[in-house]
Amino acid sequence: MDSEVQPLLRGEWEQDHPVTAQRDWLRMGAMKVRTVFKHYFKETCSVKTLKKRLPITKWLPKYSFHDLQSDFIAGITVGMTVIPQGLAYAKIARLPPQYGLYSAFMGCFLYMFFGTAKDITLGPTAIMSLMTESFADSPVEKDPTYAIILCFMSGIIQLVLGILHLGILVNFISYPVINGFTSAAAITIAVGQIKGILGLKNIRREFIPQIEDMISNIKETNLWDMTLGLCSLVLVHNMKKLRTIDWKDRPDDPPISILQQVCRKILWIIGTGANAVIVVTAASIAASLLAYNVDKLSLTGKLKAGIPSFQPPKFSLQNGNTTITADQIFSDMGIGLIIVPILGIIEAIAIGKAFARRNDYKIQPNQELYAIGLANIASSFFSAYPVTGSFSRTAVNSQSGVRTPASGVFTGALVLLALQVLTPLFYYIPTAALSAVIIAAVIQMIDYKVLRILWKYKKIDLIPLLLTFVSSFLIGIEYGILVGVGISLLILLYPMARPKTKVSVGGIAVVSLNQGLQFPAIEHVQNKIVEAIYADKTPKSVVLDCSNISHIDYSTIQGILELIPDFDRNDVKLVMAGLKLSVLGELQNADIPEVLYSPSVEQAIAMLQEDISNMPNGGHSVVVGGSEENIKVHDRDIINGENVTVCADSDTFSPAILTLTDSTHL
Repeated sequence: MDSEVQPLLRGEWEQDHPVTAQRDWLRMGAMKVRTVFKHYFKETCSVKTLKKRLPITKWLPKYSFHDLQSDFIAGITVGMTVIPQGLAYAKIARLPPQYGLYSAFMGCFLYMFFGTAKDITLGPTAIMSLMTESFADSPVEKDPTYAIILCFMSGIIQLVLGILHLGILVNFISYPVINGFTSAAAITIAVGQIKGILGLKNIRREFIPQIEDMISNIKETNLWDMTLGLCSLVLVHNMKKLRTIDWKDRPDDPPISILQQVCRKILWIIGTGANAVIVVTAASIAASLLAYNVDKLSLTGKLKAGIPSFQPPKFSLQNGNTTITADQIFSDMGIGLIIVPILGIIEAIAIGKAFARRNDYKIQPNQELYAIGLANIASSFFSAYPVTGSFSRTAVNSQSGVRTPASGVFTGALVLLALQVLTPLFYYIPTAALSAVIIAAVIQMIDYKVLRILWKYKKIDLIPLLLTFVSSFLIGIEYGILVGVGISLLILLYPMARPKTKVSVGGIAVVSLNQGLQFPAIEHVQNKIVEAIYADKTPKSVVLDCSNISHIDYSTIQGILELIPDFDRNDVKLVMAGLKLSVLGELQNADIPEVLYSPSVEQAIAMLQEDISNMPNGGHSVVVGGSEENIKVHDRDIINGENVTVCADSDTFSPAILTLTDSTHL
C-alpha cells in the first residue's frame, strides 16, 4: 500500500472503530510502560547496582583480622569521644542529654553498609544540634517530637535527592558562605554555653538578648561552676594537643625504647579521649562533694535509663488540651525542612572529601546521600534528632588507624552499652564540664585565616562570607545562611547579566563579549550596541563578536529583533561574527533576514567595507565555518530555502562559501 495512502486509511478505520482503536492504543501504551519498567528494574536489581548501593560488598570479602583490630581500636576511641559529646550536644538542641546518645549509634551501624568513606563517623554534631534547636523547638518543654520528625524528614529528603541524583544542588552553596555560617554557628554555640560555665539561669535564647542577660545577671555567677568550668575548658583544650605532638623523630635516629613508645601511646590516648577524661573527672569531683553533703555544682540530673524503644515517629503532639497536628508541625519547621538536610549533606560530603584526599581514596557523593538519608530515617525510629558526619570524631577515627567503615559497629555498641549500664552515673556530670566540652569542640570551627586569604586573592568573596556571618547574629543563624546563599548566587549570576564588553569604534564598531549571551544580559548588550551605532555623529554598522556564545534563547532572539528598527532607520548593518554552527542554526530558525553572519570579526569588517548590502537581488555572501575541523551538516538545521550552493561534500565540509539569493538566509 502506498505510504501516503496508508495513514489516511488507518485514520478512517479509527473513526469507524473508535472503541477498538482506543483499546489498541492503550495496549500499545501499556506495553511501552511495561518495557520501560522492566528495563529499570532489571538495571536496579543487577549485581552491579547492588554492589554500587551496598559498598560493604566491595571491602567485606577482603576483610582481615588486622583490619578488625584496627577498626576495633578506632571504634572504641571514637565511642569514648562521642559519649560526652552526645550528652553535651543534646543541651544545644534543648533536649534531655540522653537524646544525644540516641542519635549516636544507628548512623554508625547503617553507614557501615552504605557509606563509601572509611573515616566518616555519623552522629550528633554541633551544627545539627543548633539547627534542631532553631527549627524543631517544641511548644512542650523538652519534648522530642519535633526533633524526631525533623530527623525523619531530613532522611527522606536526603534519600530522594540521592535517588534523583540531585546532590549537585549543594555545589551552589559556596565555600565563603559555608565558612561564614560555620564561624557564626560556632560563636553562637560557644556564647550560648557561657551561661553553663557561669552557672547562670533563666537566660534568653536569642544571641544578642542572651549576651544582655548574661551581663545583667553576672552577679549571680556560681563560683563553683565557674571554677570547674574554666579549669575543664583549659584542660580539655590543652589535652587535645597531646594527640598531635610532633616528636621530631628523624630517620637516622636510633629506635626509641619500649617505655618511650608506651608513654607516647598513653599521651595519645589521653589527648584523643580528652572529653571523656574531663567529664569522668568532673563527675568524680561532683560525686565526692555530694558524699560530703556539698551541693554547690549544677549537675546534669537524672536521665532515662536504657536503650530507646523502636517506634515510628509520631506526627502529632498533645499540648495540654490541644492536639498539634502534622500540618502545624511542618508549618512550624518551615524552611528548616530544606536547610537541615542540605546542611547535613554539605557537612558529611565536605568531611568525606577532605579525608579521602588525605588518605588517598575516593568517595561517591551520590551514594553518601543514600547513606546519610537512610541513617537519619533509621535513627528517627530510635528517637534521634538529625545526624551527619562529625569532623572532630572523623579526625579521631582517621588518626586511630581505621581501616573500614566497620569501626562504626564498635562505636555504636559502646554507645548502647553506655545507655544500658552507665546512665545512672550521668547524673553526676556537672553542666559546666559539658559546656567546656562544647566550647572546646566548636572553637576550632572558627576560621579567621580565610579572611586574609580572600583579601589577597579574591576580595569579592568576602561579601557573602561577611554578610552570612553578620546576618546570622542579627536575624538568626537559621536565616543567615539563606542570606549568604542569595548573595552568593547574585554574585554568580551578575556576570551573566552584565557581561564585560569591549567596544572598538572606528569606521565600523566592534562589540566583543567576554562570555556567553543569556537572556538576563540582552538589555545590557542592546544598550552597548546602540551606543556603538551612535558613537559619533555618523551612525555606524556594528559587528557583534559572538565567538564566546555557545547557545541562545528566545529572549535573546527577541532582543536582537528589537534592534532591527535602529539599524534600518540609520541604514546600517548588524553582523554577528564567530557563531558556532549550533547557534547559527537557532538564529536561522528564528528567521531574521536583516542580520548578517560571518565566521570571524575580520571577515565581517571586510564584508561591511565592501557594502554587501548593495549586492544584486539583495543577496550577500556569507562564509560559514571558521574551524579547521570538518563539521557535520544537517540541511534542515542550518539551511532554509532553495538556490543555495554548497561548495563541499554533501556530508562534511571545511569552511565553505554559501551564496544566498532573494529572501533565502541562514
